Amino acid sequence: MPVGDNAPKAKPVPLPAATLAETIRIALAEQIIAGHLPPGSEIEEQEAAERFGASRTPVREALRELAAAGLVTIEPRRGVRVAALTIERLGEMFEVMAETEAMCARLATHRMTAPERFALQALHERSEAAVGAGDVGAYDALNRDFHSAVYRGAHNAFLAEHAQALRLRLAPFRRAQFHGADRLRRSFAEHEAVLRAVLRGDGEAAGREMRAHMLTAGASLAATMRGPG
Repeated sequence: MPVGDNAPKAKPVPLPAATLAETIRIALAEQIIAGHLPPGSEIEEQEAAERFGASRTPVREALRELAAAGLVTIEPRRGVRVAALTIERLGEMFEVMAETEAMCARLATHRMTAPERFALQALHERSEAAVGAGDVGAYDALNRDFHSAVYRGAHNAFLAEHAQALRLRLAPFRRAQFHGADRLRRSFAEHEAVLRAVLRGDGEAAGREMRAHMLTAGASLAATMRGPG
């Protein structure tokens, strides 16, 4: 078997289209939120496809998701442009998300099964390593799983669907707020407060802690958007 420089080179495995679309969506969202793509600037499909080494299909999917989140506008025959973002609008969105997730946490406290409680606690414990490593990507994924577990634990399908739809729309913003100073550690501590309330059966406290968690996330994002000074 050939080894070293004579060994055959493994061919890179292409990412599935869905994964590639998500990667492109996250990258574009962070550029928009950070101000690198200012309001009104055009995002050209072909140029984006070349930049990310992808076909136009995952780029188009990513842009559709960004449009659903309100980050871009898609106009027939006029292309895709970055939408104007206001801190006030984001504040309104996070306010609705905070109330929705507070309801989920309150109901989940009384309706979660024992295995669901154990799973929620395990997710929280796994996220501690991501916080220690400062790994935003890993924490973001575990954060999504934590909140989704609370939605499911409410055992109200309509409420869970509503929460997930709001979460999808706010996903780019929720990820961006983790770049704020010490936000990973503080988010972990806020999850800890929610979890403790759930485990001791205090639904009202769980709702209050989740509401505060979401409003703090919105405030962190606003601070990131304003920048230093």
